[in-house]
Amino acid sequence: MIQLYHFALSPFCRKVRLVLAEKKLEVELIEERYWEASSEFLRRNAAGKVPVLRIDGATLSDSGAICEYLEETVPGPSLLPGDAAQRAEIRRLVAWFDDKFHHEVTSKLVYERINKKLTRAGYPDGANVKNGVKAIRFHLDYMGWLLDRNRWLAGPDMSLADFAAAAHLSCLDYSSDVDWNRNEGVRDWYAKVKSRPAFRSILADVVPGFRPAAHYADLDF
Repeated sequence: MIQLYHFALSPFCRKVRLVLAEKKLEVELIEERYWEASSEFLRRNAAGKVPVLRIDGATLSDSGAICEYLEETVPGPSLLPGDAAQRAEIRRLVAWFDDKFHHEVTSKLVYERINKKLTRAGYPDGANVKNGVKAIRFHLDYMGWLLDRNRWLAGPDMSLADFAAAAHLSCLDYSSDVDWNRNEGVRDWYAKVKSRPAFRSILADVVPGFRPAAHYADLDF
């Protein structure tokens, strides 16, 4: 059995879960309180971060490396479709969301408003929250610009870029920081991603003490 050590509100874990589900791979989800840095967990990943995937006798860490491994070993359905140029664009956008978006938005909002409480790491930093609220508008507008030109974020086919973006946005819904009325194209895109069978386990997540925005489970436009 494939095992994934994860944290429910980690966008990186959610991205891996979406890939596993899209490729129809059964997985045992193991909740990991990574902030406690247990010696057992550190033996799995010395960096002390989730996700960690145990598969085919190997222990893999880093969401990017895990997704690339799954794409290479389980080729269908492909989440890096198209020619070399399109695959480069997919990888660029995955990096955009996992680096720039995460640094400017997810870490400023989800991590400040929710993760700090869950991990007992103190109170939210008001300046970080304010900067995150400002930054998400830019990112939603950029996504809208991409979707004005493509059916999906990186081109004509759904890809890992869409899962990376949706993973972050699904976490942000727990802090009610996504204005789904800001851009109709982004709203419709998210509804398409959310309606895929791969998203069902994400929608079923339970985070003690927190609930996603009231419309989240019924986001069908």
